[in-house]
Amino acid sequence: MLMRSLLYAPANRPDLFGKFGRWPADLYALDLEDGTPVDQRPAARDTLAASVALARGDRSCRIFVRINPVGTADFSPDLEAALDCGADGIILAKTDCAEDLAQIPTRLPLIAGIESIAGVINARQIARASGVVAIFFGAEDYCAEMGGRRTAAGLEVLYARSEVVLAAKAARITAIDQVVVDFRDDERFLADAAQARDLGYGGKMCIHPQQVALAHQSFSPTVAEREQAQALVEAYEAAQARGQATIDFHGRMVDGPLYKTALAVLAAASESD
Repeated sequence: MLMRSLLYAPANRPDLFGKFGRWPADLYALDLEDGTPVDQRPAARDTLAASVALARGDRSCRIFVRINPVGTADFSPDLEAALDCGADGIILAKTDCAEDLAQIPTRLPLIAGIESIAGVINARQIARASGVVAIFFGAEDYCAEMGGRRTAAGLEVLYARSEVVLAAKAARITAIDQVVVDFRDDERFLADAAQARDLGYGGKMCIHPQQVALAHQSFSPTVAEREQAQALVEAYEAAQARGQATIDFHGRMVDGPLYKTALAVLAAASESD
């Protein structure tokens, strides 16, 4: 499942999610959590099925619903509405442990939000929980709980960010990276996304439509990357046919791991076309 971009809109804002069709994100989410004021959540739940239909339009896009965390007053009514609205999956905000996900009785795909100290500590168990297809790192809530200060460089969340992608890779699922709240700063988004891709993330959460294209640019191989990967694969496979396990590829020593990396680039390129 391609998840280069996950575009959010508040579940009480049809003026926003009704325009999802203008922005071809890989995944969309109606947000019943922080994006929707507490006093408007009951009405948003009551109209959730109609909202999902409006958000989807006449396209075969994937619509998820983000629900409030286990243990909150909104969790149970959110879950009931999310299970009965025709959504393609559920996002559980602030997942602290695998047991939280066990409280969601569904075969729908699940995305777990790792946004707390407990979530980071338990990320590997969360990623392996039944039904989970992706986990995301929520830097803002995590940093607030840590008492840290958010910076553009992001060193304050690098450890947690790395733990989340490590957990996802170990479970063979997708890791989706933190939001960039400065949604008018394209350079900041691209720099943050480049770091996420270097770490192994497969996509990024988007809080503004203009971030979608930037996410796709960041998490799709460039033409140059595709060409280099193809050339490396061909050279390495030719060497293997000659009984060689390593080759000199443009001055670089290439063996099995770099060959596998090149194959992954080609697979990602094919999927993103």
